[in-house]
Amino acid sequence: MAMFLRWVLYSLAIMLIAWLLPGISISSFWAALLVIVIMGLLNMILRPILLFITLPINFLTLGLFSFVLNALLFMLAGYIAPGFSVDGFWSALLGSLLLALLSIPINRIGNDD
Repeated sequence: MAMFLRWVLYSLAIMLIAWLLPGISISSFWAALLVIVIMGLLNMILRPILLFITLPINFLTLGLFSFVLNALLFMLAGYIAPGFSVDGFWSALLGSLLLALLSIPINRIGNDD
């Protein structure tokens, strides 16, 4: 039940981000649900590979290159998901940062800590 609630809350977070940032748009709540599934798959499959490949750059930038990778994955989700669009890199960077901030309280739901 907690996983379903997190999925819905992440979808609402994506809709809030699209409402706040002019470079990000989403057509419906159903599109937001799909975006979260796509972003979860991208973060599960592609992100570890990209982090490994860019490890030297990430090391030199003291981990700040991870923000760039998050923004690129956010943009990629915008290209893949129908009804979700990201206009540019800076919109993707701000959107991924906002999503990371909103994920802190969302991830606390259902934890037994």
